[in-house]
Amino acid sequence: MLRLGVNIDHVATVRNARGTPWPDPLRAAQIAEAAGADGITAHLREDRRHITDADIDNLVAHLRLPLNLEMAATAEMQAIALRHRPHAVCLVPEKREERTTEGGLDVAKDEARLADYIAPLREAGSRVSLFIGHEPRQIEAAARIGAAVVELHTGAYCDFDTEGRIAERDAELEGLKRGAELAHELGLEVHAGHGLTFDTVGPIAIMPQIKELNIGHFLISEALFTGLGEAIREMRRRMDLARSLD
Repeated sequence: MLRLGVNIDHVATVRNARGTPWPDPLRAAQIAEAAGADGITAHLREDRRHITDADIDNLVAHLRLPLNLEMAATAEMQAIALRHRPHAVCLVPEKREERTTEGGLDVAKDEARLADYIAPLREAGSRVSLFIGHEPRQIEAAARIGAAVVELHTGAYCDFDTEGRIAERDAELEGLKRGAELAHELGLEVHAGHGLTFDTVGPIAIMPQIKELNIGHFLISEALFTGLGEAIREMRRRMDLARSLD
């Protein structure tokens, strides 16, 4: 079955806008679990703009689902991950001025450093995932340094779809398909995420090599109108429908 990881970052974004304890990301994670999510993703950014250290403490202490800790490849974040030992650690590029993660890691350019960086995380028992584009050189580098998982960045595909740039959307979708096939051939588990919606999830979910989708902003947005549980159940329904057509 195709797994669904729910990213709860933007629950914390809403909370932090008012400086109150509400809404609570842990409660969102518990609702996600009840609605059928398979895991929870939380991105602890260097500037703590949404998820905080206290949130990670609470999730580790109370969450029953696997936690996927997204983070930059810094010494500070490595120490936090080694202290908590989450089920998975997903390394992402991070820039202070960006609104959200804008692209994938350049693993090929930073191969030696990243190989050393992920070694203690693997030894601590966390599955290491690298958030990358679908370019073959990035996927091949991820395999060489010993990552267990690659998460393919679907943002460009989703942006092209929203903007009605059909030819570019289809070309990006084909690139993601080829990337998923290559990663699978190299022994990597394949995940995908970023920007996925009810309308764009199907063509990604149908790819048989992909084992997990991580979706956040759209689900939290949709929750304003339908409730978080219903938004997750509908996303699951569309994922399962697409996978059944494969």
